[in-house]
Amino acid sequence: MSSGRIRPIAICVIRRDDEILVFEGRDDTRDLTFYRPLGGEIEFGERGEDAIRRELLEEIDAELADLRLLTVTENTFTFEGEPWHEIVFVFEARLADPILYERDTFIVHEEGWTDMPALWRSIDSFDMTSAPLYPDGLLDLLRGP
Repeated sequence: MSSGRIRPIAICVIRRDDEILVFEGRDDTRDLTFYRPLGGEIEFGERGEDAIRRELLEEIDAELADLRLLTVTENTFTFEGEPWHEIVFVFEARLADPILYERDTFIVHEEGWTDMPALWRSIDSFDMTSAPLYPDGLLDLLRGP
C-alpha cells in the first residue's frame, strides 16, 4: 500500500543500442502490463546516486559506471487501486560488466515481490496505452526533441 506519503525513488536508464533495460510489471486492477527502468526507494539518509547503485546490486547483481542524473520528476498514479505519489530521480548509466549486455533477460529480485522479469525493449516499442513506460514523461525525454 502507498501509505499516503510521498515516496522518493531512483531509477536508472541503461541503454543497449536503441533499447533500454526495463522491468515488466503488472497492474491487475487495470489489466495492464507496464514497464519501468530498474531502481527503487531512496532510504532515509541515502543519496539518490547511492540508492540506485544499491538497488541495481540488489536487483540484478550489477554495478554501474558513468552514472549521471538526467532529471528529477514528480509522478502521481494509481497502482492496484491505491494512489501513489513519487519524486523520481532519473539517472542514466552503463553496466560496468560488458558481459551483462549479452543477456536478453534478467530476474529482478525485489523484497516483497515475486521475482519480476527485466528485459531490453526498444524505445519505439512503448505505447502509453497498451505498453506504457513509467514514470510519465520518461518516454518523451528518451526520444528527445
